[in-house]
Amino acid sequence: MMDLRLPGAIRRLSRRTLRTQLALLYAGVFIAFGLALLGVTGIVLLRQSSSRSASGTASAGSTLADAQPGGHGPQADVVPIIILVIMILVAFALGWLIAGRALRPLRTIIATAKDISASNLSRRLRISGRDDELSELGETLDSLFARLEASFESQRHFVANASHELRTPLAAERTLLQVALADPDATAEYLRSTCQQLLDLGDQQERLIDALLTLASSERGVERWEPFDLAELAGQVLLDRQPEADRRGIAVDAILTTAPATGDPSLVASLVSNLVDNAIRHNRDGGIVRISTAITDGLAVLSVSNTGTFVPSGEVERLLQPFQRLGTERLRHANGHGLGLAIVRTIASVHSATLTATSRPGGGMDVDVAFP
Repeated sequence: MMDLRLPGAIRRLSRRTLRTQLALLYAGVFIAFGLALLGVTGIVLLRQSSSRSASGTASAGSTLADAQPGGHGPQADVVPIIILVIMILVAFALGWLIAGRALRPLRTIIATAKDISASNLSRRLRISGRDDELSELGETLDSLFARLEASFESQRHFVANASHELRTPLAAERTLLQVALADPDATAEYLRSTCQQLLDLGDQQERLIDALLTLASSERGVERWEPFDLAELAGQVLLDRQPEADRRGIAVDAILTTAPATGDPSLVASLVSNLVDNAIRHNRDGGIVRISTAITDGLAVLSVSNTGTFVPSGEVERLLQPFQRLGTERLRHANGHGLGLAIVRTIASVHSATLTATSRPGGGMDVDVAFP
């Protein structure tokens, strides 16, 4: 049976690759100019022949004989066709070589991009020695790969920590159930207490999942920009958190002046909620929470500070990462998972806001968020 498969070179041509298209384009332009030149030359010769015929210097037959000495008319007609065929082949060959040289960096980009995967994001294109669009494309892709590598690394770290955080309450629930089932003399009061502990652990997991969803949604960025007032958002959050502050005897000092900004109001409300929750949760009983909104140097600024455990200045940056806590003091609070400040940082980032967090000498933290 005849093998109908095309050779490799012909198959590449039949695919109409970018190199083939560019070669055809270069050859087409060259041939078009060549044909135009031949056409102009033919018109000039034709006019000269007509002029000679009109003046009576020679007959039409003698004119043809002069143009084709020796009577070799048919051979002379074939010569232009041969020249045209050769010109087409040479034009395509030159176009193929020029296109291949021009697209060499693009082939490097394609080959390297195919080799890059989630486990090999450290590779880079590093196209050097050029100053054109392909070099700019290579630099853009290198920057993209760097961001993807950082994102994948952050995702791996986040998933590992999240799985650990979710595994802890699940293990505690399993232990409570096993102990209750293994006790044949368990009283109704003991079982009721166990059920209450299970409910508390379930609430803890629900809060953790809500925090994870908030963090994930904030990382997607701002989908719709709307005007909002920081003072209104902060006032609503304080109204909702006032009962918790009163229960612990924490004084809330609020100075809220109009501070308009633009962004996602729901995300910014989450930012304010997490800052206020942290300021109350990680405060001492009878402490103070100060919150203010104002326009400073053309920026809408939200400031939240609290009294509480002393935070070393070297620990502030670490606390802005997911699932980071300050020693055992914060581990005692069942409501905290170390996600509050990470959510604040992410929301501030997607709004191009400036987040400044500093430790207070007497304990607690000062956090400022400036929205453009």
